[in-house]
Amino acid sequence: MQFSDLRDQLATYLTAEQIDLISLAYSKADEAHAGQLRSSGDQYITHPTAVAGILADMHMDYQSIVAAILHDVIEDTEVSKEEIAEEFGDKVAELVDGVSKLAQLKFESRAEAQAENLRKMMLAMARDIRVILIKLADRLHNMRTLNALPREKQRRIALETLEIYAPISNRLGMNNFRVEFEDLGFSYLYPVRYRVLKEAVNKSRGNRKEIINSIESSLRDKLADDGIEPKSIIGREKHLYSLYRKMRAKDLSLNEIMDVYALRIIVDDIGTCYKVLGLVHSLHKPVHGRFKDYIAVPKANGYQSLHTTVLGPNGVPVEIQIRTADMDNMAENGISAHWLYKSSFDENSGNEAEIRAREWLKGLLELQHNSGSSLEFIEHVKVDLYPDEVYVFTPTGEIFSLPSGATCVDFAYNVHTDVGNSCIAAKIDRRLVPLSSRLSSGQTVEIITAEGAHPNPAWLSFVVTGKARSNIRHWLKTQQMSESLALGRRLLERALAALSMTIEDVADENFMRVAKELKLENKEDLFIEVGLGNQMAPLVARRLAVDTPKDDTVDVSTPLAIKGTEGMVVSYAKCCRPIPGDPILGFLSAGRGMVIHRDCCSNVSEVRRFPEKYVFVQWADEVIGEFAVDLRVDVLNKRGVLATLANALSDCNANIENVHVEERDEHHNALVFLVHIRDRSHLAQIIRRLRSISIVLRVSRVK
Repeated sequence: MQFSDLRDQLATYLTAEQIDLISLAYSKADEAHAGQLRSSGDQYITHPTAVAGILADMHMDYQSIVAAILHDVIEDTEVSKEEIAEEFGDKVAELVDGVSKLAQLKFESRAEAQAENLRKMMLAMARDIRVILIKLADRLHNMRTLNALPREKQRRIALETLEIYAPISNRLGMNNFRVEFEDLGFSYLYPVRYRVLKEAVNKSRGNRKEIINSIESSLRDKLADDGIEPKSIIGREKHLYSLYRKMRAKDLSLNEIMDVYALRIIVDDIGTCYKVLGLVHSLHKPVHGRFKDYIAVPKANGYQSLHTTVLGPNGVPVEIQIRTADMDNMAENGISAHWLYKSSFDENSGNEAEIRAREWLKGLLELQHNSGSSLEFIEHVKVDLYPDEVYVFTPTGEIFSLPSGATCVDFAYNVHTDVGNSCIAAKIDRRLVPLSSRLSSGQTVEIITAEGAHPNPAWLSFVVTGKARSNIRHWLKTQQMSESLALGRRLLERALAALSMTIEDVADENFMRVAKELKLENKEDLFIEVGLGNQMAPLVARRLAVDTPKDDTVDVSTPLAIKGTEGMVVSYAKCCRPIPGDPILGFLSAGRGMVIHRDCCSNVSEVRRFPEKYVFVQWADEVIGEFAVDLRVDVLNKRGVLATLANALSDCNANIENVHVEERDEHHNALVFLVHIRDRSHLAQIIRRLRSISIVLRVSRVK
């Protein structure tokens, strides 16, 4: 695109002053990019001009057009953000910065760099939604000219487009962009599959046209009989990537998918939509379960339409969409439809798609706050970009849309973070169900909460929304940090005691010196690193002891007391399963905190080779909680033996977590129970009870 063509296009809806400012931006970009060429050999300025042309088709405001023309100057030239702000204003500078990559930073991997750049762009989106429109236009022109790049780069960019930019377009209701992204991405990622599918579709197009024309003619006659004159009835074809995805997901052949025909009916108002629906159903028999009312319950991206599938001539299934012209415009253009009617950006107004997009962007800010790294953030965002949705209701009738496969926990977090963090049970249609239950459209979901309840790490195995996943991880990290801090302090206290010192003896300056040497922010971070096992307490204690007076009265012989309440930073080794009363040893494992072993465990001999990594520990006088232990029970092979043993364990208040049967011969079996007990005396009581059963030959604790 030449700038003269762009100028003519802009003259149809912008003022002369605004176009003059855009001309000034073009001159600056042309000068900044002078001598730079694209991979195709074209002058680089042709790319930002084409991006501006795509935005002009959407009637975007002049600031967006200026930013589009300048969108690569910060990244690829010597022009700074401050210089742009001075000449074109802060808004334009923020837009340009929002779509610029973090070229000045170095990352460990391409994936991390890509994720950090996407995070930066999405946070800029949350401040100004125009950032993503400029980025989508930029990506669209890059995809249109992708043939000039090497094959490997084509595949990488096509995959990123299908994974990120096409779903974002869908989330913002911009169907035109989504379809082009998907078909271009498909053609570069799988060129052979694309070509074969395209040829097959073209061959079958002739027969389809005849059937579509026949159905359209009968519909027009039926509508005319009732005095309805539709604005248009058009045959609708699925685009190639949609066909390909459906063939893969449902394991269908092209012929099976191409048997489904589609029509879109555009009418004047909502009332006529429902009237037309009734006439369509009276003309053709509807297919059970294939009706969706997206007018009453719009999709998350603001999409509205009536969908129904009917049996046409010769039993051919026909998909019919019925909507108003405004709904059709919204379905194709999404948030960009807002600028087709306005020539200025208004933060407080917008169409349904834009209002919902802003709500989604608020959610992105929460994901950013709770995500530890850019890779984790992008993982959560990708999950939330799934197109399939279910619609469920609260007991008060409020509607929530969630990704397909969402559970009660996902719903709880969608209502509010505090509801998710404190949920303990759920009801679907007034019946109690597990929190892991998958939701279906139309269900009424009620979440039961309790004060003091908190997220369960096991929830991460079944939640599907980014919001739920990030909030659970955030809570677990926060909990682990507080527990690590407490354990780290106790470990340092004990290590300093070996040097005849206490924590109070160490000056704050010494703590800050050691923290800085270890590239940590403060004293608390030092405690956390020690508690997590990333730093060894004895080594840190020696560094802290420099220039600190010693107290010779400190008792250095007391082992660290294990209370059972240390949380996630103290775990119990599965190789030996220590329980209160056993002689024990603590082993510091980087990132996990302390792992407790039995003193007689065969793995401890390895640990003893690294004295700086193990800690002398003992059980506290009062230990809280239950501990897992493996019990092997040799029995006679008789009917009902498992039930007899399970009842005996239940009588002793021992919870069975797992049982494994080892067959020895036709007369004898060995059963290995994983049971939860309080301490050694509780274990002794259980063993005595099992030995009193006549069919039990031997009971032993597995070592």
